[in-house]
Amino acid sequence: MSPAAALAALLAEMEREFRRFRIVDKRGHRLSRALDLALKVVTLGGQRRYFTHYHTVLGDTLYVPPSWHATAPLAKIVTLRHERVHLRQRRRYGLAGMVFLYLVPWLPLGLAWGRARLEWEAYTETLRATWELEGEAAARSPALRARVVAQFTSAAYGWMWPFRRSVERWYDAALEALAREQAARRSPAGGAAGP
Repeated sequence: MSPAAALAALLAEMEREFRRFRIVDKRGHRLSRALDLALKVVTLGGQRRYFTHYHTVLGDTLYVPPSWHATAPLAKIVTLRHERVHLRQRRRYGLAGMVFLYLVPWLPLGLAWGRARLEWEAYTETLRATWELEGEAAARSPALRARVVAQFTSAAYGWMWPFRRSVERWYDAALEALAREQAARRSPAGGAAGP
């Protein structure tokens, strides 16, 4: 299946799973502009790319930066798989539960354990999607590792879990779990291959 066809299939699947799912450009969304400004203020300018680089799920809507339209299909698939995790989390915890988890335990900035837990789950899917679509080398790439670790330890998400070694241990454990998962898929006992 071509990347464009795989993207169309994923979008159709997401629309079946979340009947009100839609993708909206942040440029026409006032709340996105307000969030961009608020994040610049609370991070003392550390998060300056929310509007131009980050994708955000609010309710059943994915708000995308202006660059979304020029993004390659495989990169869109990886992003959509990450964001689908957040859609499922919102369904599991409800809107109030998601807001609480994202902002309260323990602190909204610096030690955001709830937000880190939500993002660990979503970034694990980012790694899985990268491995499946681009291969093991891409998933194990030092550049991807540095980018994901920075999401947790920098102003990108308000220093949600600023303990680099802890995040790196999570990342390495997630990759090893994916390696076992992929090996199980390839083995006859895993059901993917047969005699």
